[in-house]
Amino acid sequence: MRNLIISAALVAASLFGMTAQAAEAPAAPYVELTNPVPVAVPGKIEVVELFWYGCPHCYAFEPVINPWVEKLPSDVNFVRIPAMFGGPWNAHGQMFLTLEAMGVENKVHAAVFNAIQKEHKKLVDKNEMADFLATQGVDKDKFLATFDSFAIKGQIVKATELAKKYEISGVPTMIVNGKYRFDVGSAGGAEQALQLADKLIDKERAANKAAAN
Repeated sequence: MRNLIISAALVAASLFGMTAQAAEAPAAPYVELTNPVPVAVPGKIEVVELFWYGCPHCYAFEPVINPWVEKLPSDVNFVRIPAMFGGPWNAHGQMFLTLEAMGVENKVHAAVFNAIQKEHKKLVDKNEMADFLATQGVDKDKFLATFDSFAIKGQIVKATELAKKYEISGVPTMIVNGKYRFDVGSAGGAEQALQLADKLIDKERAANKAAAN
């Protein structure tokens, strides 16, 4: 009887230890979306960065993510999407989408970030935006016409819907292949976020090869 009691106690202790270990296990640094979002370019592994020009963390991420983007292999498609949570988020997002539609976003992206983060310009009024962008070589009249165009309104709706599907709550947030969501904080830092992105890209590449065989 005594042996049975001791055995039961050992089993209970063992189960308690397993439970404690499980409770202490670190959470995954990313979330796998319940409903994957289709990518923009079929056949390519997509990496999305959701950002806001007014976010200091996004600004600090720039010098880390930009060199990484430049070295991405040809089977990876990188996309920036402005997060729009109202107010200045929407104004800055509309500016980004306008510049992207005009084909000049890459040329002035850093200047816009610097103006808002370092020079403390608000850039929430379209005329203020146009005046600043004119100093960067962007045609003022063309910017204003594009800013209020039907096409940009459609892009705003698309960006807003994507953010909802990704279920984001802050920025900067990254999405790999419409399936995996993580941010710099959950990844452990800027460099770690990109290392995680690389691992998930490799995971998707391997899955694609397996599916093709």
